[in-house]
Amino acid sequence: MTTDGRDPGWQLAPDLPSPVIMDQFWADAVFLHWRIAADAVQRFMPPGVTPDVVDGSSWVGLIGFRMVGAGLGRGLPVPHLGSFTEINVRLYSRGPDGTRGVVFVTLDASRLAVVLAARAGGIPYVWSRCAPLQRGGDAQREYGYDVVRYRRQATSRFVARPELERTAEDVLSLELTARFGLHSTLAGRTLYIPNTHSPWPLHPATLTEFDDGLLGAAGLRVEGPPESVLFSPGVQTQFGRPRVVG
Repeated sequence: MTTDGRDPGWQLAPDLPSPVIMDQFWADAVFLHWRIAADAVQRFMPPGVTPDVVDGSSWVGLIGFRMVGAGLGRGLPVPHLGSFTEINVRLYSRGPDGTRGVVFVTLDASRLAVVLAARAGGIPYVWSRCAPLQRGGDAQREYGYDVVRYRRQATSRFVARPELERTAEDVLSLELTARFGLHSTLAGRTLYIPNTHSPWPLHPATLTEFDDGLLGAAGLRVEGPPESVLFSPGVQTQFGRPRVVG
């Protein structure tokens, strides 16, 4: 263990216990991150879970990506329902055994059936009109996402221009993206749902458009532009069976 209690292999994707319950590709991911006080996010943590601290603070992320070809097990992708746009607000967590993960505050998605199924499993999905945004070409191409919740309860629009000739290999960028599981609550129990994927191919990016209401709607207050802006073309990922924490 390192002096801060972290497993020195934290960047490495774990082997996923059998069986694999879901397989999917996350494409054109845009990561926006702000510092936030740990005591401001403790109330979002499931019982027994605490906010993770990275570079001296906790963090809140606004992340958009295209879900492509999601399917159960290692089987074929589910037609139509397996591909959609998702934008999530997430926090960073530590389980009682030190396992690092994320806690989703909200996840906006454009497939009602997916939203209903996920909510039944304790994952806080919201049915919204979500669309990817791409403009420009070659080295000037920009990627972003547009969200409008039904009845306009909240909206978000953000666009970033990645520097594809550069890679983001600093510890902060890796710590905020090398997360291999999520903590959630179902029927009063705290669960950890593991996943695995190859390291994100990360590029630093510049935010070119930003107008967000999702963070505020979730009860999370941040000031100014995000400290970290990253882009990834994507990774293939698999989820394993949930386990009870504690």
